[in-house]
Amino acid sequence: MPYILDGKSISPDAPFTHDGIQYPAGWIRRVSEDSRQSIGLFWQADPPMHDQRFWWGYDQAGALIPKDLDQLKEYWTAQVKQNAGQLLAASDWVIIRSIDPVSGREPGEEVLEERKLIRDKSNAKEQAIEAAESVEELAAYLTSPQFYSWSDEVFAEESSVDQDDEDANDTVIFSAGSTVSGAYSGAFADSGTDTVSFDL
Repeated sequence: MPYILDGKSISPDAPFTHDGIQYPAGWIRRVSEDSRQSIGLFWQADPPMHDQRFWWGYDQAGALIPKDLDQLKEYWTAQVKQNAGQLLAASDWVIIRSIDPVSGREPGEEVLEERKLIRDKSNAKEQAIEAAESVEELAAYLTSPQFYSWSDEVFAEESSVDQDDEDANDTVIFSAGSTVSGAYSGAFADSGTDTVSFDL
């Protein structure tokens, strides 16, 4: 921001006139702060940074001026729908192929689960946006990892293993001493020898 004199902004490198006195270019930079203050010149600091997606700026008291909450909800809900549509579009061809009488290939379970997850995430995001009661609350959600994530991540705790279990060896005994194919039955015990029986 520039220096302020008589309510007007002045560049530190520009000449200016005050009380009938002409000050040359660069005078502001060359003199001391006391000299600048002696003629009523002061520096106006830049206002704090703000997220222009949610705020217009600052008022004279330094408070943030929020944008209209309903308009923000409408805009961000549309963004969620658009993102969901783009994600679904990647597998639309699978659904189209499944209803083609020539193909008749059913979509895989993974595709259906992924599309359901996208729709569930989209609905949850839209509900969270609608539930916001203030611009502050809305901005906090829209800048959180929960809003940007479209995956169903599961964070599993690392399981602890007892030393006795680490030292134990599980052995699988195959009939006739070879690996064979077919149905099998059996269970692994905590210790000792484990046997798996194959039903060929």
